[in-house]
Amino acid sequence: MTSASNLMQARIIKKRMLTPSVCEFTLAADDMKLSSFDPGSHITVETPSGAMRRYSLVNDGQNTPDIYVISVKSETTSRGGSISMHNQTEVGTALRISGPENTFPLNEAAEYLLIAGGIGVTPIYSMAQYLAKQEKSFRIIYCSRSAEESPYLTELEDTFSDKLTSNHTEGVSENRFDFWDYFAEVKNMHVYCCGPEPLVEEIKAISGHWPEGRVNFENFKPVEVTRADDVAFEVTLQKSNQTITIPADRSILEAIREAGIKTTSSCESGTCGSCKSKLVEGDVDHRDMVLMEDEKADHIMICVSRPNTGDLTIDL
Repeated sequence: MTSASNLMQARIIKKRMLTPSVCEFTLAADDMKLSSFDPGSHITVETPSGAMRRYSLVNDGQNTPDIYVISVKSETTSRGGSISMHNQTEVGTALRISGPENTFPLNEAAEYLLIAGGIGVTPIYSMAQYLAKQEKSFRIIYCSRSAEESPYLTELEDTFSDKLTSNHTEGVSENRFDFWDYFAEVKNMHVYCCGPEPLVEEIKAISGHWPEGRVNFENFKPVEVTRADDVAFEVTLQKSNQTITIPADRSILEAIREAGIKTTSSCESGTCGSCKSKLVEGDVDHRDMVLMEDEKADHIMICVSRPNTGDLTIDL
């Protein structure tokens, strides 16, 4: 688990746009060696906005690497992290980052199918490079809206043209790739899929008859931080003696950060437990994937949860 106390400082030594909305960042550490990593790994970055975000590592990390390479999509619905990475950094900007972690490990198999959707290509590209070096059998299916919006498409075409199938819908639903032929019969291979929720849900739906562990998914945002029917509310911070209004489109964590109150966080998606706080009063809509049932009466994950009704008081 990543926390603010074990972040190190790195500096952007290269920044380049891969597509109109995706920027690649090359990071080097200040005065310390970077840890090696396996394909599928990610680092957590404290973005200029203060938001903690996870980004897959793209480069080869098998030996002690000199750099970490990540790519960040500027999301139209960004909550501050990706926009600040694009607009508030330049070559030379210092960022605090974690060491590599891997929740999407590439396991030993006879054959591999790698499925990428949009920016989900980042761990898939890393895996493909590794598998090629290991002389493993694999295929890549890369789905996106258009070639122009497909990061690393040129690199994949140049390096893996005989193993790559790319599909661009151009915004037409009838152009979506048909995966059924790959999943109708269970094969002696492992599948790794990273992409937007509709792609992930589709692969889950058509692979339900496959043995457990054969089909693997990467998902940094397993829960919704805010929802369309959310409303504003107030949180009283007991230790700080402050009451803060939480807008309908912001989390408790985001609002108290913007108010200048420091607190610990990492994933900011309800999965790591870093921001667990003591609940003093209130009826909580628990949206995290961390708290045990016996913790929910007196704890809250402030990165994703909010009240069912009324306001909250927490021990911060």
